[in-house]
Amino acid sequence: MATASVYPDAPDLTENDYLVLGLATCFVKAEGEVHELQIIEPIPSAALEAIVKGIPTSYQQAWGTTLGAVLAGDQPQKPAECPAAAQFSEEFVQRAIAAARTYKARPVAQEHIPQGTIRSDFNYSTERKRVLNMQRVVTKEDNVKQHDYTHKVL
Repeated sequence: MATASVYPDAPDLTENDYLVLGLATCFVKAEGEVHELQIIEPIPSAALEAIVKGIPTSYQQAWGTTLGAVLAGDQPQKPAECPAAAQFSEEFVQRAIAAARTYKARPVAQEHIPQGTIRSDFNYSTERKRVLNMQRVVTKEDNVKQHDYTHKVL
């Protein structure tokens, strides 16, 4: 028996659909200083498969859960496994729905972190800091100087 969808923006998903949440170490730059934050965010299946293979990641841990455990309608619910100081990522609900669809399309990815389990044996690194409020300012000096003949047919 199929469970009725409780997500108006995602009629193809139900509360029982699988999802992986990660606890990431991110940074925010404010007044010339960099502050560390712990962010709860959904991890899509392709990203999880890369993380499991050992690429450096800002994720300290990840846990397999369901949409119903982390979303009450359109409100995120903090799982009990999360530290009290952890915050939800921006656009958490939309990203959770999108990530759940990736596991529905590729169910074999659910084997990396079975539902109800936590995994923390990742290649955790903050060497390359994830700065959330980074603004890229492009200047004239960023332009690459080209030779006169670059766009000419010789």
